[in-house]
Amino acid sequence: MTIPASPPAPASPIAWFNNQPYLLLSLTSLFWAGNVVLARYVAGHVPPITLSCVRWVGTFFLLLPFAWPHLRRDWKILVAHWPMMLVFSATGFAFNNVLSYTAMKYTTALNGLLMQSSGPLFVALWSLTLFGVRLTRGQFLGIAISLTGVLTIILHGDITALTSIRLNKGDLMYAGCMFAFGLYSALMPRRPKTHQLSLIGFTTGCGALMLIPFSIWELASGNATLSFDGLTFATLLYVAIFPSTLAYLFFNRGVALIGPNRAAPFQHLMPVFGSALAIVLLGETLKPFHLVGYAMVLAGVIIASRRGSATARAA
Repeated sequence: MTIPASPPAPASPIAWFNNQPYLLLSLTSLFWAGNVVLARYVAGHVPPITLSCVRWVGTFFLLLPFAWPHLRRDWKILVAHWPMMLVFSATGFAFNNVLSYTAMKYTTALNGLLMQSSGPLFVALWSLTLFGVRLTRGQFLGIAISLTGVLTIILHGDITALTSIRLNKGDLMYAGCMFAFGLYSALMPRRPKTHQLSLIGFTTGCGALMLIPFSIWELASGNATLSFDGLTFATLLYVAIFPSTLAYLFFNRGVALIGPNRAAPFQHLMPVFGSALAIVLLGETLKPFHLVGYAMVLAGVIIASRRGSATARAA
């Protein structure tokens, strides 16, 4: 008599969540959109280098209790790949973050969102340059559609608004931020095989160390002051938890599951979430161009992130 095999144990909610790349990447965009809105709000109140430094110092110590066992086990692997780890730390945490916060002092929301929408193009450029990975037709079409949706939202459905855009040093800073983060995204699938907590713990710690001397200089120069009030505390708490600890864990895992080119179009959700936050928190009015833009962004993300396009490319 054959004893029937026991059914497999159901996956825990955390294990299920950890294998949902679309959900992980969507939440990443939501948290990063909140970070952009907050950065605009506190520009001039919290110095940009200090904000970046405290963000990653806080993230490192939040992660350390959970990452420590994995760091001890993976330490030799991480140290053996120290050049790549330093590149990750600079492009994903220190350099690009300072540029984005500083840019918010000089550029408009319209220009910033336009620059943010170029993120997938920088990922594709780095992937092609470094590894010869080309966009599939589905990925190219999806990026084009979602970028059109983003433009629809941020231009309020008026294409003539493009003629009023003027580039300034803030725009160039934001372009540099996206250039750096594109390299981080393209390199992520080539990272050493370690636990994701040890990877992000190591790189956030290195990123914080890179920023500490510059933060000290910023405060000592007399050109910036840090006010210890409720707004500062709430800002630092938010940036350390949501767009840092959680968003980077989710982003790294999402890229590991579906690859950088399929993950990159999810950055186009940031302007969608950003405008939605403005509607909910700032009392802006929902208009038809919002709905048209949302639909186009969603369609583009679905097309660009399809498994079929990646399978065809691999074949």
